[in-house]
Amino acid sequence: MYVMWLREMKKFFRSWSRVVGMVAMPAFFLAFMGMGFQSFQIPGIPSSAFIANYLEEVLRSFWGFNEYVAYYGAQYLAGVLAQKFGLNYLSFLSPGIIGMILLFASMVAGMSILFDREFGFLKEVMVAPVSRLSIAMGRTLGGVTTAIMQGLLILGISIPMGVNISGPAGLSLSVVFMMLISMGFVGLGVAFAAKMTDFQGFMLIMNFIVFPLFFLSGALFPLSSFPSWVQSIAYLDPLTYGVDALRTTLVGIGGTMPLTIDFLILIGFTAAMLLVSTYLFQGTEVD
Repeated sequence: MYVMWLREMKKFFRSWSRVVGMVAMPAFFLAFMGMGFQSFQIPGIPSSAFIANYLEEVLRSFWGFNEYVAYYGAQYLAGVLAQKFGLNYLSFLSPGIIGMILLFASMVAGMSILFDREFGFLKEVMVAPVSRLSIAMGRTLGGVTTAIMQGLLILGISIPMGVNISGPAGLSLSVVFMMLISMGFVGLGVAFAAKMTDFQGFMLIMNFIVFPLFFLSGALFPLSSFPSWVQSIAYLDPLTYGVDALRTTLVGIGGTMPLTIDFLILIGFTAAMLLVSTYLFQGTEVD
């Protein structure tokens, strides 16, 4: 198990092009959508633009400031409040983008197994006198570790952009939820890869699964903005509960469900995916 985990770590640190490629797209989402939708009105959370307009009206009506002073003063105060309390779309978006990169790690873990099958490494490992369970768990833990590191990298990028982290306790708790999310979806990727040999077919199936899970999770927009029938489907998506938990723990806003519910559902999903992936991997046949 340790050797399989160590191999994934060495591959990760030696393949910086892969790391940059995996992180670049979420970083672009975070930067351009976060800045482009700063005035987006999140239900129950005042946006920066809403705060600025309100402050400008107060400064002009009650304090008698002229038009220019009121406008620029309101913009400055709104920025300070947004930085202090996370009252902006960027803070809402950043946990969803972290969930996105954790989800995409499932594809990478599955592709890694298919590559090993293609080049003969998987066959050499499978015929070794070791438990296939330990091989599967080592691959899964390697994928989880690399996914969490990429998630923390995105979090580190988001902080200079203006995302206000709730505190050390929330950050520590968010790492626990990152672990549950990544372990569940890496298990999903391993389960599919264990029974597939066609690389292109794997990519098509995973894209068909991953993108609906991502868009239905509320990572980009609040679930309340969806029609009721879409919300019903979204609550069947395990990533919905992961993103909700990350918002609660990281930035302290946007959580629509109790943290206990998020935790229990993620625990159940992760346990189920680990059982399924290890069972299917143990029955894998290599030529």
